[in-house]
Amino acid sequence: MSDEVDERITPPLVEEAVKKAAVAWVAVAGGPAYALWCLPLEGALLVVTGPGEQSAPGLADATEAQVTLRGDHGGRIVTWQARVTRLTPGTEEWNATAPLVAAKRLNAPGPSADLIERWAAEGCALNRLEPAGTPVSGSDLPADSLAEVPRDAPVVRATRKPFRLHKVRRR
Repeated sequence: MSDEVDERITPPLVEEAVKKAAVAWVAVAGGPAYALWCLPLEGALLVVTGPGEQSAPGLADATEAQVTLRGDHGGRIVTWQARVTRLTPGTEEWNATAPLVAAKRLNAPGPSADLIERWAAEGCALNRLEPAGTPVSGSDLPADSLAEVPRDAPVVRATRKPFRLHKVRRR
């Protein structure tokens, strides 16, 4: 028997959290975490990013990322390192996986076959996030909220003063 730990063995907590995941918070290279819609499949999470899809800067070219999953109550239950693999259009793995992801995509514009063709033509990335390394869970998770200041976005507007119909007296 060997004392070496096989990285391919997924801890039960990560395995169970991945099975129930619909949204994962994914951070690449120490950057901010982005909430991404995902599809669990065979112990991994599948995520589509790119033009017309969700934004996750750096994920398409990354080889590893940090994934945080939350429970039904909204609290973090586990954070783990992921090995990122980008699926290439036309390969056997793409042909088997892309239809499954497209079928589960909410509010897809058109049929799944057209969506898959658009992903391939526009350079969207279909990434597979597989658990790798030791997960952080329970009391090892940070106690603070890890909340960040909202990022600048083109949809943000300046707040105007409220309209007043009459003059407010000050004493």
